[in-house]
Amino acid sequence: MSESILERVARGDQQAVRECIDEFGGLVWAIARRMTRSRADAEDAVQEIFIDVWRSAARFDSAQGSEKVFISTIARRRLIDRIRRGRMNAMMDGEEALEDPRFAEHGNHGEIRAEAERAAAVVARLRPEQRKVLSMGLLEGLTHSEIATATGMPLGTVKTQMRRGLIQVRQWMKIENPLQVKQATP
Repeated sequence: MSESILERVARGDQQAVRECIDEFGGLVWAIARRMTRSRADAEDAVQEIFIDVWRSAARFDSAQGSEKVFISTIARRRLIDRIRRGRMNAMMDGEEALEDPRFAEHGNHGEIRAEAERAAAVVARLRPEQRKVLSMGLLEGLTHSEIATATGMPLGTVKTQMRRGLIQVRQWMKIENPLQVKQATP
């Protein structure tokens, strides 16, 4: 049986590196484009992903799955890390904006911050398991399945906690359900 592309990449075979890009570049690009905001972000992400693939190639085990799954998993994890970093940077930018004299202007960060503080206070009133599920899903970007795995809760329970938590927050904040509003209008 011949060596896989990733086994050859792990050995430092330069031809295998080119083959890996040719073989999986479209897949990585498609995943990156779906999970990033712009083409430039996707291009940066693809470079990071392939660097991670080169570094991780020695860990590839064909008994555990295909090269496609291995590379897709690396891509997805790297992109989730980028999303989380972006959120952390946005939160830090928000704190710096408080020092800006424009903060108090109508329609700027002051209103957004007040609304965010109100939402945080409402979320703090939820049951601990609902708070945890909402935090993992909305702030950390985890899927329902990932939350179920991380918490040990059944998948159906995770979905129910998420839904009930969001409904409760919406009620406490007096936010109308957009689906109900559309149905009510003739």
